[in-house]
Amino acid sequence: MTTSLRAYLRYVAVQGHCRAGLDNAVPAYAHWQLAEMPRYLSGEQVSRLVAACDGDAVSRRRDRAIVLLLVRLGLRAGDVAELRLIDIEWQAGSLRVMGKSRYEVRLPLPQDVGDAIAAYLECRPSCCRSDRVFLSTIAPSGPFRNGDGVSSVVRRIMKRAGVVTPVKGAHTLRA
Repeated sequence: MTTSLRAYLRYVAVQGHCRAGLDNAVPAYAHWQLAEMPRYLSGEQVSRLVAACDGDAVSRRRDRAIVLLLVRLGLRAGDVAELRLIDIEWQAGSLRVMGKSRYEVRLPLPQDVGDAIAAYLECRPSCCRSDRVFLSTIAPSGPFRNGDGVSSVVRRIMKRAGVVTPVKGAHTLRA
């Protein structure tokens, strides 16, 4: 509407029926793409994501552990991809993470997250000699190079769970 009004005022000014520059008096309409859409998931959607990871397959166990780390602890995809076996302090019930600013942060390890990681580690492929917790299930199996692999896992889980959001990937779970 504002564009049409400005065009009309320019036309009228060219015809000489009003002074030039009157089109600048029409205020801009701020409309950001997807501004009205929430950038986070509801509790029901999160429950559907976790439920979509049920099963005994290695990939399902891995996916469940990844989703729970992202949801319960608010980790970034890169933090999950970089997580090493020595970063999990089972006795203390904590997790060491190198944050975005590259300093060490200790987080409490919730019981359900610890159980999910332990269930994955029981059946994790042993063909890859890596100290990283999470490995790719696509051959050749190896650690994720960066957070993009984790985001791809989350996108697949969202599709499997039928969760539709304007923003896809691991960042959606950080809210």
